[in-house]
Amino acid sequence: MELKFHTTAYKSMPPAELSAAVLDVVRRARDRMQDRVMAAYTPFAPEGIDMEAARAGGFDPAKMLADLGLDKLDFTDPSRFGR
Repeated sequence: MELKFHTTAYKSMPPAELSAAVLDVVRRARDRMQDRVMAAYTPFAPEGIDMEAARAGGFDPAKMLADLGLDKLDFTDPSRFGR
């Protein structure tokens, strides 16, 4: 990752102002990338998945499995998968 300053104006900024400006740019970049990822993945999400909840960190995979009736399966036994 690289941080580029296109002018030397940052040299005269008070540290708190420079910090706030950098953090704002990083936040806006993160938000834009999150929007792009959501746009790319939402069409492939299983039915019933609340992608906005997932984006906000509120996705519960255990609840999803329970909703699908798959919460009682034993995934710890590899012989169940044809090996």
